[in-house]
Amino acid sequence: MTGIKALIGASAVVICALACFGTACQTPAIPFDADDVAGTVTSTKGAEAGVWVIAETTDLPTKFVRIVVTDDRGRYLIPDLPDASYKLWVRGYGLVDSDPVETTPGGTVDLTAALAPDPLAAAQYYPANYWHSMLRPPATSEFPGTGPEGNGLPTDMLTQQTWLTYMKENCLVCHQVGNAATREVPNRAKHASALMAWQERVLTKGIPTMVNYSALFGTDDNGVNKGLEMFAEWSERIAAGETPRQAPPRPVGVERNAVITLWDWAVDADGKPQFVHDEISTDKRDPTLNANGPVFGSGQFAGKAVWLDPNTHTTGEARLPTAATLAYYGEGRPAVGVPEGSAQPHNPMLDQDGRLWQTTVNRDQEQQPDWCTDGAKNRYARFFPLDKPIGRPAQLSVFDYETKKTRLVDTCFGTHHLEFGFDEDDTLYLSGDVRAMGWVNTRVFDETGSAEKSVGWCPNIIDTNGDGKIGEIGNPMAAPDPTKDTLILGFLYGLGINPVDDSAWYVRYTQGPRPFHVPGGILRMERGQSPPETCAVEYYEPPMDANGVASAFNPRGVDLDTKGVAWVAFGSGHLGRFDRTRCEVFKGPSVTGQQCKEGWTVFEIPAPGYEGVDARTTNSSWNYLIWVDQHDVFGLGKDVPIVPGTQSDSLIAFLPDEQKFIELRVPYPMGSYFRGLDGRIDDIDGGWKGRGLWANYGSYPISHAEGANYQDQPGKVVKIQLRPDPLAR
Repeated sequence: MTGIKALIGASAVVICALACFGTACQTPAIPFDADDVAGTVTSTKGAEAGVWVIAETTDLPTKFVRIVVTDDRGRYLIPDLPDASYKLWVRGYGLVDSDPVETTPGGTVDLTAALAPDPLAAAQYYPANYWHSMLRPPATSEFPGTGPEGNGLPTDMLTQQTWLTYMKENCLVCHQVGNAATREVPNRAKHASALMAWQERVLTKGIPTMVNYSALFGTDDNGVNKGLEMFAEWSERIAAGETPRQAPPRPVGVERNAVITLWDWAVDADGKPQFVHDEISTDKRDPTLNANGPVFGSGQFAGKAVWLDPNTHTTGEARLPTAATLAYYGEGRPAVGVPEGSAQPHNPMLDQDGRLWQTTVNRDQEQQPDWCTDGAKNRYARFFPLDKPIGRPAQLSVFDYETKKTRLVDTCFGTHHLEFGFDEDDTLYLSGDVRAMGWVNTRVFDETGSAEKSVGWCPNIIDTNGDGKIGEIGNPMAAPDPTKDTLILGFLYGLGINPVDDSAWYVRYTQGPRPFHVPGGILRMERGQSPPETCAVEYYEPPMDANGVASAFNPRGVDLDTKGVAWVAFGSGHLGRFDRTRCEVFKGPSVTGQQCKEGWTVFEIPAPGYEGVDARTTNSSWNYLIWVDQHDVFGLGKDVPIVPGTQSDSLIAFLPDEQKFIELRVPYPMGSYFRGLDGRIDDIDGGWKGRGLWANYGSYPISHAEGANYQDQPGKVVKIQLRPDPLAR
């Protein structure tokens, strides 16, 4: 603010200060710039603190929204709005949306909030997990399941935690459950019962509201599916007017300092919106890279790289090449609704040169290169051959935004997520296989163009015979043999790289003798000086008590702070901190997961619990991945872990020193399903305006978002900034 603007702003403060010596001025005027909108929000109860003021416009090349939170006096200031005409309204817990008003930047707009007339009206704005918490899972006394001839619960449902994992993971991996699109059953009137309506809903191939994994709960002798029965009972209570037992809290403290900006993106030239799995804005190792540049995303099913230029509010896309003739999903299964020949980019990452690396399907999975299995050609194949990718049958690509050209990189292992290491080779580590942890030496690939020369992998083998090397392995589906080493089977999902020693850490979806995802665990891998012979792998699970109850379960993502401490996001609703320096045993028969309970600290993420479920066991929070702010990009401090509140319309930060959670809600449009996130510094000297977190709406059915009415609508790129106070300009 300079010149006449500064004089006007200063004068407003002085005039209000003088007036407040009397009784007329109760609230000081709010200084603002010509591109701001400011004002006060009141209702019949007075000033409304901790509510959101939303400004939305379609005047720019893509739809643009900016959201702020009112302070303790109900005041707000929306900063730096692009020149356009805006609709402005108020949303908040305990309210219904106010009537929008038209405005342009550079003025004061006082808004009147509308109190919700009843709990049902208020609850329409609650995040999905508050509704999800109304589910009534079977009691602990009903486990283990005794099968169709017993209580109808499958015999592999050993504990309530196993059930809860299925209940959450198998649906929430794709979309929220509890939002309007899922808690309401639009075809209910056509069926004699809610159970029949739910059977049609989840068992009909391609239905756009729920995936069909709920069928995995099993049936009793009468063919009644216990999982569907639970969902049907839930939706009937909701249809009858029942609401969540508790209301979400309004933003408080530093949560009120958030400035949230959203843009539409990923719309085909024909106007059809695309599902974007994840975004990336910079190189995590150097968050100043790509400053003020485009934000990139993976248009998975469309087979495209997509981007947003936040400066011009324009979007773009490029189709990625592939030699695949089929669209695969999971372990070689054809993907429903995905066009043949789609590269299916899944997860993006920027390198030190600003190039976009993505896990993509480059070829049919049967076309495995011979160097993946021929030990005479490749030392990794000689040590541990990979006849095909078991996991996600994808490989890798690198896209140059400047030239719009793509290079394909073949891999022997399946790929899913990816992270760059901190070594001089800029090694790119990948998850996505069941048997091995793979990487690409990107320096060698750039020099030679050869995947064979740049790709390597370590098998998931832990040293249970204690001889300090990888040797003969026992049966991975049986209890570990203390005379042999152990192959840890399990799909490797999220991963993070330790900046202290460059070790790679992965979360593992349990496969083998233990139940699905309970407790799950994390794998640590060091390549050593001469891999694969020097590969060293360790495995750690969250602690379990004598009754087999896990302190946390269903790990989703792992990331490391600058001290080498691992932070883990759990689908059970927990955040785990694992400090390997507290461990004492690293080889021998006991290193099968529970050997370092002292390394773990588990924190409960704030969220409502389920009826009849110990809140320490799980709650309605479900967290997709995790990102540790190693550089204090956001402003909450260095090494603050942040998880996407996939079910709670939020990003959730944890302050380690205070052991306090900060919840950054994105209240509009409801359905802000976040998978990953990252943070970028656009101006190192620009204060809060030069920094921000980036994420995107990643719900697989993009017809679920608020206002979609079961029609696809564009996804959103989200930027969250943290100013010093709710009125900072």
